[in-house]
Amino acid sequence: MTKPHIHREGRNSIIGLILLLFVVNVLVFLGFHYWHSSPYWSVFFAISLIITAALLVFVTYFFRSPERIIEVEDPDFLIAPADGRVVVIEPVHEDEYFHEDRLQVSIFMSPLNVHANWYPIEGHILVSEHQKGRHKGAWLPKSSIENERSLVVIETENKQQIAVRQVAGAMARRIVTYAKAGKHAQRNTHMGFIKLGSRVDMYLPLNTELFVEVGEAVRGNDTIIGRLNP
Repeated sequence: MTKPHIHREGRNSIIGLILLLFVVNVLVFLGFHYWHSSPYWSVFFAISLIITAALLVFVTYFFRSPERIIEVEDPDFLIAPADGRVVVIEPVHEDEYFHEDRLQVSIFMSPLNVHANWYPIEGHILVSEHQKGRHKGAWLPKSSIENERSLVVIETENKQQIAVRQVAGAMARRIVTYAKAGKHAQRNTHMGFIKLGSRVDMYLPLNTELFVEVGEAVRGNDTIIGRLNP
């Protein structure tokens, strides 16, 4: 069961947008009212109201944050860290942290998806670091190593390590990561938030058993995407 509300990252943005749109509509009203001799001023003002209202609805919708709770019996289950569509499942050589071959699973988030990110598994946070970079389309292969990104490495109770990389897209300009090295990654809690189109990459052991395929839609903190093999 989900209970949608506004994510904390969006509250100031929405309040600021409301104030801005209010000022814009007041100026539009005064401007067209001054030229009241035009028979169309009321139509133009109505169009302004519709456009600004639609913009406010979209921004509010973008920052929605459904409350999702998942209970799993197997601690090795991997839960989708984000809403979106699986765009990559392939073995790659991960050079930023592991320096070895890993199974990459990538989820692309469109501007219409929920953009909160959850921890995919419980464990000890070994690394949490942010790197500046470019803002190419998040669906491009090189976006994982060239775009602005944040890397979080989690070690499970079974001493297996996975990496989760938040990647900014062409429209995203801010990645927020709540994970802190030395802290505990807990299920059902947010790992971070990415604004506008973006993606989340996971780097898993090669023998990970996957339950999803490329092109499949997944829901953050709801879809079980795989299982780590002991």
